[in-house]
Amino acid sequence: MDWAEVGTLVALLAAGALLSGFLAGLLGIGGGAVTVPVLYQVLTVLDVAPDNRMQIAVGTSLALIIPTSIRSLRAHMARGAVDTVLLKQWIVTVPLGAVLGGAVANLLPSEVLEAIFAAIALVLGVRMLIGRLPFMLGSDLPGRVGRTVAGLVIGALSAIMGIGGGVLNNTFMTLYGRSMHQAVATSAGVGVLIAVPGVVPFLVGGWGHSGLPPFNLGNVSLAALAILIPLSMPTVRLGATLAHRLTKRQLEVGFGLFLLTVSIRFMIGAL
Repeated sequence: MDWAEVGTLVALLAAGALLSGFLAGLLGIGGGAVTVPVLYQVLTVLDVAPDNRMQIAVGTSLALIIPTSIRSLRAHMARGAVDTVLLKQWIVTVPLGAVLGGAVANLLPSEVLEAIFAAIALVLGVRMLIGRLPFMLGSDLPGRVGRTVAGLVIGALSAIMGIGGGVLNNTFMTLYGRSMHQAVATSAGVGVLIAVPGVVPFLVGGWGHSGLPPFNLGNVSLAALAILIPLSMPTVRLGATLAHRLTKRQLEVGFGLFLLTVSIRFMIGAL
């Protein structure tokens, strides 16, 4: 065993955990856009079967989002910034979308899932670079039908990517006149609604597959979670605190550039 290589992999996971926890608190996102590419790279170095890599990265990311989103939600609720009415209306539609998205992700070939991740990361990266959009679709959120459709789409796309839906929900809410601070706070709750049901298809879908690494439950890596969870949790509160004190524009630009880099990385890998 090459202990230097093992140390490098653990360091990568640790850095990804700290950053994903911070982003979970700061932007209300689950941090999956960070942990998925990090996990994918680690699984590639470990020579895990190509057919399983992306599913394991996405499934493990969703499992990580559960504790980070819950912690982020509690921090934001303490400040009274969460739209609990919207979360209650989405208590069925977002989880349903997440289950459907997770089921689709487990059925897709790994290379197709990589392409979808790259495409959505590209769009979200551009969205983050643009910042607050110079127009709105309305002065308040749409009615029940519009909210239902939005919840299904946010849940499905997020589960396919292994993210908490923060960027998608932030865009949705701010396009309809809600403040960024309320959107960020509410997105932490959306992450919980996505991750809890969304991880189930990955647990079930990978069960009994050949080529899985040790300490896996289906397409979820318990070994990776043992490193990611304890290291990501302390930075969530820091991110949530800064979210209410600082402008997020510089971080949005940095995160947008990161997403574009990730997208290009996956696109090059597909060539």
